Amino acid sequence: MTVESDPKFRTTLIIATYNWPEALGAVLATVRAQWELPDEVIIADDGSRDETADLITREAMSFPVPLRHVWHEDAGFRLGAIRNRAMVASGGDYLIQVDGDLLLHPGFVRAHQRFAKRGTYAQGSRAMLDERQMRRYLSGARPVAALPSPFARGVRNRVNALYVPWLARFVRGPKDALARTRGANMAFWRDDLVRVNGYNEEIDGWGREDSELAARLLHAGVRRRNLKFSAVAWHLHHRVLSPGSVERNHAIFERTVRERLVRCAKGMDQYVVRESHGERRPSPENTKDPRRGDAGGRT
Repeated sequence: MTVESDPKFRTTLIIATYNWPEALGAVLATVRAQWELPDEVIIADDGSRDETADLITREAMSFPVPLRHVWHEDAGFRLGAIRNRAMVASGGDYLIQVDGDLLLHPGFVRAHQRFAKRGTYAQGSRAMLDERQMRRYLSGARPVAALPSPFARGVRNRVNALYVPWLARFVRGPKDALARTRGANMAFWRDDLVRVNGYNEEIDGWGREDSELAARLLHAGVRRRNLKFSAVAWHLHHRVLSPGSVERNHAIFERTVRERLVRCAKGMDQYVVRESHGERRPSPENTKDPRRGDAGGRT
C-alpha cells in the first residue's frame, strides 16, 4: 500500500476515563498547554459517577477547543465499547487516543499530527511515574506544567520520556508488528477504523482489545509506524486491574490472527444511524450523558 502524507486534516483527541477525575483534570491541563491543539477533544467515559461529568462541564466552559463527553452506563470494563462510541461521535479525520492517566508533553499532539501518514497507524509509548510522583502531581504539590525529567526519581521506562524529535525518523520498532501494542497512546485514520469496524466488543473485560484491533488493521493493509522521542507521555501510577478475562480474550485475538480477519461483527457500526439520504451519523442517545442532557474507559 502506498503511504502518503495528508497535510490538511482535522484531528480529534480521544481520552478514555473511569472514575478518576483528579487524574483527568491533570491530563486536560496538559492538553490546554499543547503547542498545537487538536480540533476537538472527546472524553470516552466508561461509566464514571457524576464527579467526572461535573469536571468536564466546568472545563468545557473555558476549554480552547470543543470538549465533548461520551458516556455509557457502568457495566464493567468496556473500554472498547466506549472508544467505539467516541470514534463514531468524532468529527476528526485523524483520531489520537490516550488514556485518562497520561500527562502529555506540550508537543504531543503536534508530534502525532506531523507523523500521520495515510495507509498507517501510529503506536506511541509512555514513561511511568511511581506513586510518589503521581501524588505530587494530583495534590498540586508539583504543577502539572512542570513535567518530570527523564532522569528524575520515580520515573521508569526513562527512554520513553526523552523528547528528541529528530531521532524519531530512525525508530524502526519491533519486528513483530503486534508486539508491545498499547492503546494508551495510539493514532488512526478514522476511515481505516470504519473499514475494520473499530474495536471488537466480543472482547469482554480487560486485555487484548488493542492487539486484536491492530491485527485487523494490519490484515486490511494498514501498516504500523512507531512514534518515539516526540509524542512523549507520562503514565500516572494506579492499581493494576485483575487479568481475569485475558485467557478468553486471547483466544479471540488468536482467531483473528489465524483467520486473518479484517472486520469484526460487533463494533462501531452499532452506534450509528443511517439517514434516508444514506449518510451515517452518530446515534444521539449514544453521544450524551443522559444524566446531564448535553454531554456525551477505565485506564
